[in-house]
Amino acid sequence: MHTHSTPRASDSAAAPGRALGVLALCFFFNFVSRGVGDTFLVFLLPLQQEFGWQRAQMTSIYSVLMLVAGLASPAAGWVFERHGPRVLYAGGIGLLAAGLLIASHASALWQLYVGLGLFGGLGSGAIGMVPAAALLSWWFTTRLSTAIGVAYSAFGCGSLVMVPLSQALIDWQGWRMTYLSLGACLVGVGLLALALPWRAITAPRPAHGRAGTPGATASPLRAAMAQPRFWLLVQVMFFTALGMYLVLPQSVAYLIDVGFTPLQSATAVGAASMLSIAGVSGSGWASDRFTHRRAATASFVGTALGIGMLLALTYRRSEWLLVGYVLLFGICQGARGPVVASLSARLFAGHGQSTVYGAIYALMSMGAALGALLSGALHDWTGGYRAGFVLALACIALAAVPFWLSQAQLVPAAAPPLPRPNPTP
Repeated sequence: MHTHSTPRASDSAAAPGRALGVLALCFFFNFVSRGVGDTFLVFLLPLQQEFGWQRAQMTSIYSVLMLVAGLASPAAGWVFERHGPRVLYAGGIGLLAAGLLIASHASALWQLYVGLGLFGGLGSGAIGMVPAAALLSWWFTTRLSTAIGVAYSAFGCGSLVMVPLSQALIDWQGWRMTYLSLGACLVGVGLLALALPWRAITAPRPAHGRAGTPGATASPLRAAMAQPRFWLLVQVMFFTALGMYLVLPQSVAYLIDVGFTPLQSATAVGAASMLSIAGVSGSGWASDRFTHRRAATASFVGTALGIGMLLALTYRRSEWLLVGYVLLFGICQGARGPVVASLSARLFAGHGQSTVYGAIYALMSMGAALGALLSGALHDWTGGYRAGFVLALACIALAAVPFWLSQAQLVPAAAPPLPRPNPTP
């Protein structure tokens, strides 16, 4: 599946600094997107203590945020294509800031649903991987998967930095002032987004309607949806998310149930999340070095082995099985994201590229939501975790199928070189 596309000017020595600058910018906005959203995990207990709401009511706010962020992705792609990254990024940061400011004054549950779930979800979706994948595809060709992998790793970094930082702020000044402080900081980030030199950042943007791309039609998304390769990428992402979220939501509770202490369980899950940063970055590099199919297959095998070790723990408690789960499941967690993002950027290059990837991302979020729902339902129906783990293994197998049974559909065509970027902002 290795491609031999012609390098663009931005891939050569002509503009390496600017290309790396665009990559750093995408990393930063992804960092904010996931990091700010995941801070809700440390706001949960203070909110519950103040208002006395049920835990299910509280956790559903986070579910709404994640679902809205995913479903908003096609709209984010449309705004990116129609109005450009300046409007999308500044608007997304503004929505995210407004959501936190609303939450800081919340006195009723519905206000948190509106502020964090709706505004936060829309803002997170607007500044996430959808515009990043398009921007990076204009600046990188031979190393696109590697660049997207680095940008994807910002999700994990954002959680690792913003979650403990928010906890420290809550301990210092309370949850309301922390939301207010974060919202005020985001207002400053929004002003920065408006002031960035977007003409220089978008200099290598391809012309609309390039021959052989979805841009030659009135509706790029409709054209993409008529191609089997679009649905193959959806299959990869939907079933990957479904399988992962059959495991993730109850992973800490499960490890406690099989005999590990709460501290051991939380540490294991946290360590797996940390390892995912290296895995996500490495999957992009592996795609460029060893082809998309080999990189994806290796990640699916690792995920399946990790889930298998969790399943084995239902029969026998073992520290070695726990370590194996942390290493394999952790490193491979999220590793398919850069692979599919780079494939989508190559297969649907040109006008409408962001909208197409946004649709794939939205359908992936539906798989994650369904997986989280089935995780709890299967536990309640069966009284245990084995059914969920077995179904997760089946989903991972279904996600890997397109890379082996439909290989020809997922081979990108070589793209013609784009003009050298305009050096003036």
